[in-house]
Amino acid sequence: MEPQSLVFEKHYNDYLVRLGGIGSRVAELLVRSGEKRLKLVDFDRVERSNLNRQFYFADQAGGLKTEMLKKNLQQIRPHSKIETVNQKIDRNNVCALFSDCTIIVEGFDRKESKKMLVEAFARTGKQVVSASGIAGTCLDSLGQRTIGNCTIVGDFSTDEAENELFPPKVLVVATMMAGLVLKTT
Repeated sequence: MEPQSLVFEKHYNDYLVRLGGIGSRVAELLVRSGEKRLKLVDFDRVERSNLNRQFYFADQAGGLKTEMLKKNLQQIRPHSKIETVNQKIDRNNVCALFSDCTIIVEGFDRKESKKMLVEAFARTGKQVVSASGIAGTCLDSLGQRTIGNCTIVGDFSTDEAENELFPPKVLVVATMMAGLVLKTT
């Protein structure tokens, strides 16, 4: 059995909600840092347009993001325990999907979905790591804010509807989010 640092023995799982530019990259960074247990939740498929900022490859286009990401993560750490759930997350299932979690990493695109997830776990004691303001090219204004059990990373102002996603910025925000998860564990 592969040696494991004590820092990763304190919790059962980190959960990645949606596996786009944020979720797939946070998962990659956690596994590269030694995390062995993840639960990946998404309903989407890999698209070629995702490849500039997400941890997928051209031959995976059309595949389920959960299954393709699991395959990629296990190339890094073959003995990882990675659970996949191919399901759309909504108000009716969000609490059940993450009832056994310790940390939830949010990677939704839409503000309404982010709000729904953060509100669902606001008084539960479960740690939520979220992103807000990941579009645009400015890296100077990135930071983090903690509100209750939720820590939000980003510039808090740029919107994807008004600004293009800039792959380096997406990766920097994902790196900051992974760092928060690793400090919590």
